[in-house]
Amino acid sequence: MKSKSIFYIIYNIMKNNFKNKFYNEISVKLKNDLYKINIGYMLLKNNIINFKIKKKNNLLIITNKIILNLYKDYINNFIKKKNIKYKIFIIKDGESYKNIKTVNKIINYLLSNNYDKNTILISLGGGVIGDITGFTASIYHRGIKFIQIPTTLLSQVDASIGGKTGVNHKIGKNMIGTFYQPIIILTDIFFLKTLSKKELKSGLVEVIKYGIIFDKKFFNWIEDNINDLININKKKILYCVNRCCEIKSFFIKNDEKENNIRSLLNLGHTYGHAIESYTKYKNWSHGESVASGIIMSCFTSEQLNIFKKKYTKRIIKLFKLLDLNIKGPDNMNATDYIKYMKIDKKATLNKINLIIPIRIGKAIIMNNVSENIIIKSINKAKKL
Repeated sequence: MKSKSIFYIIYNIMKNNFKNKFYNEISVKLKNDLYKINIGYMLLKNNIINFKIKKKNNLLIITNKIILNLYKDYINNFIKKKNIKYKIFIIKDGESYKNIKTVNKIINYLLSNNYDKNTILISLGGGVIGDITGFTASIYHRGIKFIQIPTTLLSQVDASIGGKTGVNHKIGKNMIGTFYQPIIILTDIFFLKTLSKKELKSGLVEVIKYGIIFDKKFFNWIEDNINDLININKKKILYCVNRCCEIKSFFIKNDEKENNIRSLLNLGHTYGHAIESYTKYKNWSHGESVASGIIMSCFTSEQLNIFKKKYTKRIIKLFKLLDLNIKGPDNMNATDYIKYMKIDKKATLNKINLIIPIRIGKAIIMNNVSENIIIKSINKAKKL
């Protein structure tokens, strides 16, 4: 009995050491829902994920050709261990295909092949695929289950968490959508090894955002470790993804439907979404658009005598290390921004509401910001 106890003590120590280095699990507990974010390296290969798929479930993986070509064997081996049959539905890559037409194609496929209420959709990809998959799951048969397997840094630290689903409209970004939670998120940093530097840096914008709005120590850590993050140092990127998931989960748990503090996660997004809508979701990535928006938000806060210039300079320095364009599109003037910002989801009664930082580690919701201040902020960013 004594030796058995010693064995279990040693086993648990080894298990915890492994968990701390390579694997973590975060619970997202909501009023009417509960799911886990599983974070690790070679997560799918190591088969340490504890969730069940029943034989009656029909699995449909939604992905694009690029991801499928890179990871077909990796995904196939993972699902084989679950002893479940699955099929794959390919959609086109890019923000410009995040629309109702793409959703309709998926639904046509589901209906034509008799996919029923027991169907589970699996999103294998970045934020675009995750949003489309989640939205389709939320409306098919009035709601079926779906799983998130995010493959980009942006989706791992942000887009896959919290149940925001939706598609774009030509007039505005994410104007059609639902709040609908996945049953599990499988965040495997193994996927990041094939990301382009541009995509990786785009994801790091959302990472930096978390530091600005919520965690000063994390922001300082990012400043000290930015080169390791760019070069995907395994230990540093695991810590980074884990910390971002913890922060986002905190906001989701306390404000699932974005009625209050969850809005803080939109720092830079009102300006950024205007850029994406104006450019018709081409040429400008989400991360680069948000980076520009964050700087404009900093300038807005400066003009309100809230945010110190020294903080803005630190943020600009970080974005310049990522080699991001933070000036906004050359051919987009301030009145173009205003047009799209007035129809942003956060606008009320045609008044522009913004998230602005008040110091590193804290942000606030600012209602009815004057157009004059917004225009000055945009023009100031253009001079960088």
